[in-house]
Amino acid sequence: MLHMFDFAREMTLLAVTVRMVSAVICGGLVGIEREFKRRPAGFRTHILICLGSAVTILTNLYLYQVMHLYTDISRMGAQAIAGIGFIGAGTIIVTKRKRVKGLTTAAGLWTIAIVGLVCGAGYLELAYFSTAMVLLAELVLSKFEYRFARKVEDVSLYIEYKHSICIEHIMIALKANHVKINDLEITRITEGEDHRYCAIIEVQASKKNLDEEMIRSLHAIEDVTNIEEL
Repeated sequence: MLHMFDFAREMTLLAVTVRMVSAVICGGLVGIEREFKRRPAGFRTHILICLGSAVTILTNLYLYQVMHLYTDISRMGAQAIAGIGFIGAGTIIVTKRKRVKGLTTAAGLWTIAIVGLVCGAGYLELAYFSTAMVLLAELVLSKFEYRFARKVEDVSLYIEYKHSICIEHIMIALKANHVKINDLEITRITEGEDHRYCAIIEVQASKKNLDEEMIRSLHAIEDVTNIEEL
């Protein structure tokens, strides 16, 4: 450990102030990055969570070191780590395309809560280094993920067509564009003497393969009357 931070490991007014200010700085740095990306939990949320965790562990240390109440000094910190899960769960949503969003924000909230505990404990070197690593993962490594990872989406297509033979042409067009078909449900609709068909096709494809040009190519199939993404 760095000896320059030894003063912050004591239970003095200066040490407590430095720990709490450190929690605000660490939480604020991560929160700013989330704020710029317009995520559910932003600048103030991260600061409050990090600061609250720091206050939690400081209270536990105060009871042990100053009040001499010899209890488990890790109990309150453990409850803070477990309790942050409820806040993190509130940032996770499932979109209409059945995609899960908010996991990164939830993981960041959980991590920043632990950073707050570290700040409250006076281990400032680890707190600063952990914050730098979180920012590295969010700002730098995310770009590598978007660039090299193959983004695949699960999409449900609703297609209406006039004749049953059309579904064969639709399936051929999807496979030609390297779109994986997970499920297919076909319904025949009868209106008087007229018959038409609708199909709900669950497909798995990258954004590149399931672009507007491909949707237009499906529209171009003869007797296809309507295509929508559910």
